[in-house]
Amino acid sequence: MLRVISVGLFAFIIYILFSGSITLYDIITGVIVALVVALAFSKTIVRHDAKSLDLRRLIWLLAYLIHYLTIIELKAHLDVAKRILHPRMPIRPGIVRVPYTTKTDYGVVLVSNSITNTPGTVVVDLDESKKVLYVHWIDVKAIEPEQTYEHISKTFEKYAKKIFD
Repeated sequence: MLRVISVGLFAFIIYILFSGSITLYDIITGVIVALVVALAFSKTIVRHDAKSLDLRRLIWLLAYLIHYLTIIELKAHLDVAKRILHPRMPIRPGIVRVPYTTKTDYGVVLVSNSITNTPGTVVVDLDESKKVLYVHWIDVKAIEPEQTYEHISKTFEKYAKKIFD
């Protein structure tokens, strides 16, 4: 039951955020949509009831979102803009191996999507057996997996482990 509540609450919040308004119609529709989503998908989405509404995990998720959207994204956008506007366009593109250590599928997805959504990096492949992401990097600073981990995914992994592992 806890998983249905957590998925329903999350679906309702997402619905209200994307609807852009809070009228009685939006609230009623949001509750109905959230209930349907929660009943249909809660067993697939949430594997452990106890983890679904763990306040510490939710606080780490909020901290991740704030850090990612205000610091990491901003720095990456400015870096890519600087490279584009520079007369010589100083880039050294390449594909590098980035190891990951997060244990859950959700953690891997968070890390992979964070890398892909950050300007200058895109995850192009995943090798689950070797626990490695293959990342196209606009300005390769290192090729050793330990160093690429430090440059590209260490921060994302820290949050992914706190939220999902």
